Amino acid sequence: MYEIKGFEPRLYQKNILLTTINNNTLVCLPTGTGKTKSAILLAIERLNKFPDSKVIICTPTKPLSYQICEEFKESSTVPPAQINLITGALNPEERKKFWEISKILVGTPQTFKNDIEADRISLSNVSLLTVDECHRSKYKFANTIVAKYYKEQSEFPRILALTASPGATKEKIDLICHNLFIEAVEIRSEEDEDVQSYIQKKEIEYVMVDLPKEIINISNLLKNVYKSKLESIKKFGTKSWLTKADLLKLQARFHSEIARGNKAAFSAISLVAQVLKISYALELLETQTINSLLKYFEKLKSESSKAAKVILNDDNVKRAVSLTEQLAKKNFLNPKLEELINVTKKQFELNKDSKIIIFANYRSTVKEIVSLLNKIRGVKAVELVGQKEGLSQKEQISIIKKFENNEYNVIAGTSITEEGISIGSLNLSIFYDHTASEIRKIQRTGRVARIKPGKIIYLMAKKTRDEGLFWISNRKEKKMHNLLHNMKKELENNKDKQINLNKF
Repeated sequence: MYEIKGFEPRLYQKNILLTTINNNTLVCLPTGTGKTKSAILLAIERLNKFPDSKVIICTPTKPLSYQICEEFKESSTVPPAQINLITGALNPEERKKFWEISKILVGTPQTFKNDIEADRISLSNVSLLTVDECHRSKYKFANTIVAKYYKEQSEFPRILALTASPGATKEKIDLICHNLFIEAVEIRSEEDEDVQSYIQKKEIEYVMVDLPKEIINISNLLKNVYKSKLESIKKFGTKSWLTKADLLKLQARFHSEIARGNKAAFSAISLVAQVLKISYALELLETQTINSLLKYFEKLKSESSKAAKVILNDDNVKRAVSLTEQLAKKNFLNPKLEELINVTKKQFELNKDSKIIIFANYRSTVKEIVSLLNKIRGVKAVELVGQKEGLSQKEQISIIKKFENNEYNVIAGTSITEEGISIGSLNLSIFYDHTASEIRKIQRTGRVARIKPGKIIYLMAKKTRDEGLFWISNRKEKKMHNLLHNMKKELENNKDKQINLNKF
């Protein structure tokens, strides 16, 4: 008989286990409240019930797979040699060997999918499939394909889906439930009675900055171009104000019209592309750094597209480029960067052993942040970015380890830092910028105050996209919790009705 070790299950974990034993379950817990421990509890229960079976844990990234694999070894009596990491870095024969000797296998869904389809492994004796970060379970994603194979092949299937944030629309949540064959929902928030006592205090601070006249001048020039291009697009029967999503849909529509032989749509597509490029420039100016905007202008100069050439020939844009170049030569700092430097200095003055994580949407901004912060005495900052941005998964794991071992004390990263990094010692989390995604906001927020109290600082430029995106993600988060609570009640009611019908 296998057992857990090194931890005492919390009340809500025990309650959730009662549901997961009998149902394919979507478990939504705040980041840092022990989702992996819930998976360990169920894995032990399934392995004891089906002694000859195996357990699979699908995770979206190798760094997260590594961390979960280690947590299973530390928190269960399953022999460590029987808990193994399965990645594409191993050749197929090595993976097959690990499959044969293991009770618990942790890896990315793509790797499992490849081995299933190549008939290297069979899911017939797998008693539990755990899908971590299950908000990624969209149609035809690897984890949904693995779930389908598992449902078809396993003699005793049970699915556990874990996330802190499945999405803010009923359609998104329904899709996850459909793709992963979910029968029950367990949701907890930081306000729930059986969770509250385990939640570490998070101090929240909002640091609002005014855009200086130098940035406002450039912004006004770009906005003039933006408004002018939108007016031209209106001729094609569109509404006067368009979001980025609207523009992308419009672009797709015009492409379809071209395919049907409408040559007039070519100019429309070019206009949409121009608006998108100006919109992106405004975003960089207002929410990132002057150097980020300058690099983008340089990139436009190297493009051969009609949209880029038209934009760069506009007098307003020419003036905006010139002003941007002048500010860059003066080493002008966005006021958010100045505040970030001040906040970091203050934190290390208060506590020289501090650990800080900083979130930014763009690698160019991350790079600039790290360069500036490393000039501060006592700061050892490092970039943490994704594979597409230049860091291998092996390098990502190495950086996280070095951060835990105090070789670094500040991590500045892109979206890779939002998921799957479990660092209990963080003192401070700083949002350099914001996103409309409630999923990303929840993931960011959950990086701090996991083991001890921590602080979150939201940096925002007033009357810019920063502010708007922050409140959009807030609203979506509240909506998500309401939807999940309603879905839980609905599933429970349907089950009760079914039980009553079975009596007749």
